[in-house]
Amino acid sequence: MTTPRFIQIHFLASYPGVLLNRDDAGLAKRLPFGGATRTRISSQCLKRHWRMTEDSRGLHRLAEEVGLEAERSKVAIEQEVTDPLRDRADKAVVDAIEKVFVEKVYGGKAGDKKSRQALLLGRPELAYLAENAARIAREAEDAKAAEAAAQAFFKDGDGKANLKQLREQNHLAPGLESALFGRMVTSDVRANTDAAIHVAHAFTVHDEQPELDYFTVVDDLAEREDAGAAGVFDTELTSGLYYGYVVVDAPLLVSNLTGCPRKAWAGLDPEARDLAARVIENLVHLVATVSPGAKRGSTAPYAYADLVLVEAGERQPRTLANAFRDPVQPPRNRQALEAGATLARETARAIEREIEGLDGMFGLHETRMQAARGAARLSGIDALTLPDLATRAGAMVRRALIVG
Repeated sequence: MTTPRFIQIHFLASYPGVLLNRDDAGLAKRLPFGGATRTRISSQCLKRHWRMTEDSRGLHRLAEEVGLEAERSKVAIEQEVTDPLRDRADKAVVDAIEKVFVEKVYGGKAGDKKSRQALLLGRPELAYLAENAARIAREAEDAKAAEAAAQAFFKDGDGKANLKQLREQNHLAPGLESALFGRMVTSDVRANTDAAIHVAHAFTVHDEQPELDYFTVVDDLAEREDAGAAGVFDTELTSGLYYGYVVVDAPLLVSNLTGCPRKAWAGLDPEARDLAARVIENLVHLVATVSPGAKRGSTAPYAYADLVLVEAGERQPRTLANAFRDPVQPPRNRQALEAGATLARETARAIEREIEGLDGMFGLHETRMQAARGAARLSGIDALTLPDLATRAGAMVRRALIVG
């Protein structure tokens, strides 16, 4: 029996005249690769949009549906733990509790909010902290006693140990999103979770295609004779066909979601793997239909994927990004265009050559299927609709069996 130890999702999506992901200077993020500079979308940007989209397939929506929400924030203690106490406890007492809780959860340098690590904390964890903060506020006679009690909670009272026990008893205490994308807590390494879903930065398969957009703002109330602009600005726009790559470590995903040992994932009842299967079904839909993007009001950066390729297998996954180490050249000469050459077709051919080369050297080990349209469709691989592709990918995890 062959199990889908790794599920790889490759996708192509095209965006004209957008600014999908900006750097600290407000310019499009870039990546040098193969002697050419590409436009890039960071993995953090992609994951955030897949998590927070209001789409019915959004991962945060799924977490709410199954009661496993989490919040990534630098101010979770203030907003979720101590603020509810401020209308029923002395301010100095609450301030003392807040100071200790922030230091213990975010680390010793957490007094400055800007220097804090944005932590992903699950609802059960926040509820546990809020319950104990309320108890300390209720029992403390003054701020000094509250601070001592808060310190004791994390030390003598085994606050961290209890948090650890909470996580052991409820492996999803950190929330669904921690189980998918992992969590790093520098103040408590025991709270760390390894990511089961690995996301690469997406980049254009061709050289960058930027444009500096110069624009003015017109004052609607200006006098007719005052024809000058109310403001003159410029911004960068880019166009491109992006390659993206996601790997799902199915055993680790099931382990994170159920608490079972990683090696035991395939022996579970199929119902126990249902949530992991739903995550993968949603993920296939999200990579194909949810766009990242800044400047939504002025660029409407919405596009669906041209291609989603799913591979399932047991050996170590490998990207197909090297298909574009030499940038794809958009066809420009008339003869090629008349023969039907397009950027999508040239890109699909590059992927086909990369797959053929990998299979020729290492052997065929993956089961493949795709949802694609037009010239982006890959030859020799079963083509499905996107809903069918998502269902088939989820079913493989639900059954712990690769079905060709």
